[in-house]
Amino acid sequence: MTPATIAEIGQQAMIVTAQLCGPFLLAILLAGLVIAIFQAATQINEMTLSFVPKLIVVGVLLLVAGHWMLGALIRYTEDLIRSIPELIG
Repeated sequence: MTPATIAEIGQQAMIVTAQLCGPFLLAILLAGLVIAIFQAATQINEMTLSFVPKLIVVGVLLLVAGHWMLGALIRYTEDLIRSIPELIG
């Protein structure tokens, strides 16, 4: 196993991680922005007001995209396991 192979495996892992985390980060960012604008407009500074909607957004996103995310993770894992003989030999 060469350093280039290890770097390629690490790069693929980072790409899969970014693909899986990206939708969550964007959705939470947008929800936080909307909540912050609402709090600034109404001058309500309640901490739970920002937490609960973000939690709901994450739950909805898991329901909507969970199947796709699990499929992507399984495909990456299967490809990695299938490539073990090439990596060793």
